[in-house]
Amino acid sequence: MRRFTTLTSKIVPLPVDNIDTDQIVPARFLKVTDKAGLGDALFADWRYDLEGNPKPDFVLNRPEMKGRQVLLVGDNFGCGSSREHAPWALIGFGFRAVISTSFADIFRNNALKNGLLPVVVDKDTHQQLFERCAQDPDAAVTIDLETQTLTLPDGHTVTFPIDGFSKACLLNGVDEIGYVLSLMERIQAYEAAHQK
Repeated sequence: MRRFTTLTSKIVPLPVDNIDTDQIVPARFLKVTDKAGLGDALFADWRYDLEGNPKPDFVLNRPEMKGRQVLLVGDNFGCGSSREHAPWALIGFGFRAVISTSFADIFRNNALKNGLLPVVVDKDTHQQLFERCAQDPDAAVTIDLETQTLTLPDGHTVTFPIDGFSKACLLNGVDEIGYVLSLMERIQAYEAAHQK
């Protein structure tokens, strides 16, 4: 998993509430157990027509959005069924963070375990970000995980919540298993000291 420390990126705005995991990555793509190529399935039913051609009016298909790493979405992002493929697809497309007023619990947990940072902001900040994107399509934000701050395009800074364990894992670029493995010497020392 890639470390997450500080990220500055232009924003991809997608002002839709209640985007569920089946819209993020449709169920027909869930047969894969490998993350490779899942970025192509991200929002597949919104991005492509019935012949598989990109829809030019969908935000992710616009050329100027290429390479942007921050997705700004409506409220209650990632609701619906539990599928780890949703954050896999977002990461595969190139996103490192998603900004919303709220995330479904299972999606948020899956995102954090895979290196995707869900950033929760208040409604005023959320609205301000969408308005700024409408005025300036090249608006950018900076996310500093260590300080848990989001610097807005106007330079104003807000804080966002994250639990200490997930923060530590992201800062060190390890998942839960990697975290346990990093403690192997201490685990072995404990086991050696407590053998019967």
